[in-house]
Amino acid sequence: MSQHFGVPPAPRRTPLTAEEKVRGEAAFAPLVAEHLLAGGRFRITADTPEMVELFQNAARRVSDSLQRPVVSYANGRDIVITFGED
Repeated sequence: MSQHFGVPPAPRRTPLTAEEKVRGEAAFAPLVAEHLLAGGRFRITADTPEMVELFQNAARRVSDSLQRPVVSYANGRDIVITFGED
C-alpha cells in the first residue's frame, strides 16, 4: 500500500468536458469584459494549454459581446487580453 492512512491522495487533473468548457467560457467572459472596460487589459496565468484555450475563447466572446476587437496573447502560462486595433 503506497498511501498512508489519513493522508489524502494527490489531486489529479482531468480534462474539462465540452459542457464545462462552454460554461467556463461563458462564466469568465463577463469578468474579462469588466476588467477590459475598467483598465484596458486582463492578465491571468493558466497552468495548462486547455486553460489557455478557454481564456482565448472567452476573449472571443467578449469581442462579440462588446462588438470591439479583442486580442489575446499567450506566452507560456501568461495570458494577456486587451483591446485590438479598430
